[in-house]
Amino acid sequence: MTSERKEILIAFCFLLPNFIGFLIFTFFPVIASLVLSFLKWEIFTPPQFVGLQNFINLLGFSIKNGHFIPNDPKFWYYLYNTLFLMLIIPLQVFGSLLAALALNQKIKGVVFFRTLFFLPTITQGAAIAIIWYSLLNPNPSVGLVNKFIVNFGNFLNLPLEGPNWLGSIMWAKPALMIVMLWTFVGGYNMLLYLAALQNIPRELYEAADVDGANGWQKFWSVTWPMITPTTFFIAVMSIIGGFQGGFLLAYMMTGGGPAGSTTTIQFYIFNNLYQYQHVGYASSIAWVLFMMVFVVTLVYWKFGGKKVTYY
Repeated sequence: MTSERKEILIAFCFLLPNFIGFLIFTFFPVIASLVLSFLKWEIFTPPQFVGLQNFINLLGFSIKNGHFIPNDPKFWYYLYNTLFLMLIIPLQVFGSLLAALALNQKIKGVVFFRTLFFLPTITQGAAIAIIWYSLLNPNPSVGLVNKFIVNFGNFLNLPLEGPNWLGSIMWAKPALMIVMLWTFVGGYNMLLYLAALQNIPRELYEAADVDGANGWQKFWSVTWPMITPTTFFIAVMSIIGGFQGGFLLAYMMTGGGPAGSTTTIQFYIFNNLYQYQHVGYASSIAWVLFMMVFVVTLVYWKFGGKKVTYY
């Protein structure tokens, strides 16, 4: 055996465990879900091939009394919930950038503050949900958020009362968005921005100082163009995560309620698979979600990529 073939064999041996893991835990499950999406299978009944019927039931419309009625109105309502929760993404990205700018300063104890900001990311999501469930309790004697609102009203001599955050259709989604904002601002997006800021050549800022640029001008002319590739990457990953997110917080804090107002597409997949035992229908929802993510990401990649500055 030649040395070149020996090196290839050694490299293949190193790659083989990861390749086997990819086949077992990613490739085969994805192919299996695609096959299941064409079946009607309810766990304890024999699977039945139905072709595209699952997708027709999911996305199709019927005409009743001259009106188009969706075959599955729950899907469209839960898609609306998912998109509504995704409205927090711009604030998440902006908050991560502000946190990175603040933690990029040379101040005493900056490492401690970076760790403190990143702590919610490495904390179990269930623990965070339980803590915020207590904070958002409508009873002011238990929920600190409503207690703060009441005390602030007393300070202003106004009868202010906090809302029923998790039990009201009006406030349930905003409550989850607040938790999502708090969780993601100091997470991986902040680290990516922090790395991007530290990789900006100092000579550019020195040249801006020579030209008499103020802080805002330096940010807009130097900092922002240099971090646009990072912003583009964060935006793409946030959109993908937004379509697939919202399940854990809703499951732990609201159970998808009230009246399904916090049930997302991912939650709907979970319910169809584990609660209703509609394996084929759950797989079809998953593939529709995949196509949505793929199309939206492709469109954003095509048009959003034009705003990226490469050096």
